[in-house]
Amino acid sequence: MATDQVTLLGMWASPLSLRIEWALKIKGIHYEYIDEDLDNKSQRLLTCNPVHKKVPVLVHAGKPIAESLVILEYIDETWSHSRILPEDPYERAMARFWAKFADDKCWTTIHGVFTKTGQEQENAKSEAIESLKTLEKIPRESKFFGGDAIGFLDIVFGWMAYWVPLLEEITGIILVGEDSLPSLKEWFKNFLDVPLVKELLPPREKLLHHLQTFRQKLITSSS
Repeated sequence: MATDQVTLLGMWASPLSLRIEWALKIKGIHYEYIDEDLDNKSQRLLTCNPVHKKVPVLVHAGKPIAESLVILEYIDETWSHSRILPEDPYERAMARFWAKFADDKCWTTIHGVFTKTGQEQENAKSEAIESLKTLEKIPRESKFFGGDAIGFLDIVFGWMAYWVPLLEEITGIILVGEDSLPSLKEWFKNFLDVPLVKELLPPREKLLHHLQTFRQKLITSSS
C-alpha cells in the first residue's frame, strides 16, 4: 500500500499545501504535485474534497485525504520511518494539542491582521500577539520543537516563519519581534535554514506580490 501512487493537489502560495510537501520530503516519498487554480477549481479537486473544496488533498492509491493536519498524521502512520510525531503517547497528544491551538488561534488571528483594517485589524493584532506569546512558552530543548531535527510541530508552525515577515511588511504591523518573542524569532531562523525547508519555499517576491494583490482584493470587496 505504501508504495502506491501519491498525488498532492495543492496551490503554490498555500502554506497548508507546503506542510504536506515538507512531510513527504522528510519521508523521502515520491509524489506527483498538481497545482490548482483556486479561482477555477478542477473537477478533480471538487471530487476529491467535496466537503470543503480546498487544498491540500493527498491522493494515495486512489483514495483522497483532506485537511492538512489529518494528512500529516496519515503520512506519518502510513510511512512509519523517520517519524515526525513523537513516539511517546503523552508527547504525541501534546503535539496534537499545540497543532490545533496554532490552527484555531494563530492562523485565524494572523489572517485577521492581514485581511482586516481599522479597529477590526487592531483587535486581530492583539489576539494574534497573545496567541504567539503562548507559542513562545512551549518548551523547546533544542533548535526545533521536534528536537535536533524538524518534526510535526515544526511542520505545522513552519508557515509562520516565512509568511509572517511578509505579512508584517505588507501591513506594517510587527507580530514577532526580536525583543518581544525572541525564542519564536530564533526558531523562525533555525527552521528557514534547513535545506529541505528552503528548497520548497515559493519565491519571495512572487509570494509578496500575490499576498499584496490578494489583500487589496479582499479589502476592496469588503468596503
